[in-house]
Amino acid sequence: MRRREFIMFAAGAATYPLGASAQGDVRRIGALAGGKASDPESQASYQKLRQRLGELGWEQGRNIHIEYRWWAGDPNLADAQAAELVDMRPDVLLAISTPSVEVFRRRAPTLPIVFTVVADPVGAGFVQSLGKPGGNITGFTTFEPAMAGKWLQLLKQAAPAIRRVAAVFNPRTAPMILMPSVEAFIPAVQLQLVPAPAHNAAELEQAISRFAEEPYGGLLIFPDAFPIVHRRLILDLAAAHRLPAMYPFPFFVTDGGLMSYGVSISHLVGRSADYVDRILRGARPADLPVQQPNEFQFLLNLKTASALGLSLPPTLVAQADQIIE
Repeated sequence: MRRREFIMFAAGAATYPLGASAQGDVRRIGALAGGKASDPESQASYQKLRQRLGELGWEQGRNIHIEYRWWAGDPNLADAQAAELVDMRPDVLLAISTPSVEVFRRRAPTLPIVFTVVADPVGAGFVQSLGKPGGNITGFTTFEPAMAGKWLQLLKQAAPAIRRVAAVFNPRTAPMILMPSVEAFIPAVQLQLVPAPAHNAAELEQAISRFAEEPYGGLLIFPDAFPIVHRRLILDLAAAHRLPAMYPFPFFVTDGGLMSYGVSISHLVGRSADYVDRILRGARPADLPVQQPNEFQFLLNLKTASALGLSLPPTLVAQADQIIE
């Protein structure tokens, strides 16, 4: 994205008026995500959305106008931004993360909402079932609870000496549906689970540093906007305290983390464009079944493993879909 275009976009400015264009009526999309506008991953998701919509015949400034907001891991900001977007009277709302759905649902109980990067839409009460959403909300999930076991197994294979694992999460925004699954798999990997809740950067640093005071520890980072926003701090703390860590999204590993198993956020945001398109063409969210992930990736960072003093077993390396060296 060119610098001038980015500045206008990040500030929420419209290249074209909201109401009309030279070629006809403009449909409006209000999108709310949990990251930061300045984050390259946030920009990648936005571009993936525009790209897929363009493939489906929707072009920004010609027949659609996308208003995109990021709440930077702050749920209070999420509510304020949701109010702004709803006041624009969009045709469709795109909610990226569970908290984004929650604020949209409260602010716009009847507007069509497409969600993505949501772990448990049924448990959260967003939809009646995956096959039959039944209301004004549908979308794309990210994780199945059973994945918690996979995270722990892979972490234990990479660092067999660990005896304790800290589950790092923000209690206000994390998908806590995953915690029972983590607890259920703990005995199988013979680890002690240490909850490490944190609401801000200071608490995050304190929680990880305190956990690292005892030896043989590892980290499990919950999938949420909060650790995405603070990932540089988390990565630095993991390196400083020599803590092997499992991350939920690939970009943690490309940024220096040890390992990740999960989905690409930008890929899911791109997939959500298909439902946005169908709703703009007259489909009802109630008739669009919730879609589950169709692609998981396991990434390993060999340079980070070496810095942590880990000798990764060949069987583990062979499982990786991508290796960072």
